Amino acid sequence: MKKTLLAFLLNGLIFICFGQTVQYKTVTGIHYYSDSINQSDNYIQSQCVLDLYYPEGLKNFPTIVWFHGGGLTSGRKEIPEALMGKGFGIIGVGYRLYPKVKCPAYISDAAASVAWVFNNIGRFGGDSSLLFLSGHSAGGYLTMMIGLDKKWLSGFNLDANRIAGLIPFSGQAITHFTIRKERGISDKQPVIDEFAPLYHVRADAPPLLLITGDRELELLGRYEENAYLMRMMKLTGHNETRLYELDGYGHGMTEPAFPLLIQEVRRLVARKGGAAK
Repeated sequence: MKKTLLAFLLNGLIFICFGQTVQYKTVTGIHYYSDSINQSDNYIQSQCVLDLYYPEGLKNFPTIVWFHGGGLTSGRKEIPEALMGKGFGIIGVGYRLYPKVKCPAYISDAAASVAWVFNNIGRFGGDSSLLFLSGHSAGGYLTMMIGLDKKWLSGFNLDANRIAGLIPFSGQAITHFTIRKERGISDKQPVIDEFAPLYHVRADAPPLLLITGDRELELLGRYEENAYLMRMMKLTGHNETRLYELDGYGHGMTEPAFPLLIQEVRRLVARKGGAAK
């Protein structure tokens, strides 16, 4: 870990927030697996890293863990510009991709990255009780899997109910089409099994805000999957599931969704009595 810290790249950004000058720093290339795991697998060593953007000197800030999209086959870690300078820490996560790995490697990676944040964000001034998961498309799928199926974080001795909120963008609620592809199943053949967020509906899950594009412009049934997930969550007794459909936007609906994410984080932080502005 000390060797990794020496390799961090620090970039400063000055932001004026409520009369206070806040300097933001970016720390890149943090390995979220242990040194022994990294040394045993070159792909993990290169791919399973995260970038941390945080307000230096601001105490007890909330953190958004952001999983990139790309169908579990492409994409790269990113810190969305729309989330920068808002008083949050932001984590951009890299994870392994198909076909170099198959299910559930990418879900395991997502869980490992979240575990790292829970265990380490306090060193940078963040509040681990104000940890939010979000992401677009495949990233939304990973957000829901980690937040709804408690087994992934339990492997790191963490309770998924510690997550402050789940805000997936156009995430797949049934078994992901890439996982079905791995099995030789068409992307038009719906499957709901242990790798479907829908399979893990439960009343005690963290607050869940589902955001999709227009049902007529989205990918195959994406809005309807999320609508069904909302309905089933409510039937199980989960009273904090909501769904926003962004009329006129297709699957690439992140631009109008980011303000909704920011609004939701601030709402939940205020309810918890946190320090976010």
